Amino acid sequence: MYSFLIGPMLWLSLLIFVGGLTWRAVQYVKGLDWRLERVAYAYGGKNGWKGALWSVFKWLIPFGTHSWRQQGFTAVAFFLFHLGVVIAPLFLAGHMVIMREMLGFSFPALPVWAGDVLAVCGIAGGLMLLVRRIVLEQVRFLSNWQDWSLLALCLLVLVSGVMARFQAEGYMNWLVMHVFCGELILILAPFTKLSHIVLFFMSRGQLGMDFAIKRGGATRGPAFPW
Repeated sequence: MYSFLIGPMLWLSLLIFVGGLTWRAVQYVKGLDWRLERVAYAYGGKNGWKGALWSVFKWLIPFGTHSWRQQGFTAVAFFLFHLGVVIAPLFLAGHMVIMREMLGFSFPALPVWAGDVLAVCGIAGGLMLLVRRIVLEQVRFLSNWQDWSLLALCLLVLVSGVMARFQAEGYMNWLVMHVFCGELILILAPFTKLSHIVLFFMSRGQLGMDFAIKRGGATRGPAFPW
């Protein structure tokens, strides 16, 4: 089972992940309409790209935006969680071994202790997001079965990875569960809210363009004369 998961199943998962998210990104761009959104993308291209990159950059910094500063608990939970589910998988030593075997190259690997810290941060952040979803009535009201399931799946990936890392009892079962759940996330990403892996950058970029072009946000000069 493990050989299958890190062999054909991994290739299939990555194909669906990359192909599906590329398709979602293309569909997002094709769906843009400057008349509907009243943003002249072509007219203010230079300012638009500046605004898009600035918007993405600010939202990727802890407390870098007014909204992050207003929601301190959510901001801490969000960044802790994504340290575990994004940074750790990309640079974890064990993952880099598989990447080198598959592709012939790999990213620089994190020290083992750093991977452990990031995994614990991810679990802590995930539990904080779970508490937020339970406690805040407005968030609980908007949550559906998919939201709960995806959060649980991401937490299961982190927990099973930590259990396998420290070779807990049933080590091989934990390892298989970790790989299987990780690949399930890759497969589900294009078809669920996990598509925000790409669409976050698309939507933040679009909003940045809106403010930079239509509202003069890039130069604080006059807005586009409609």
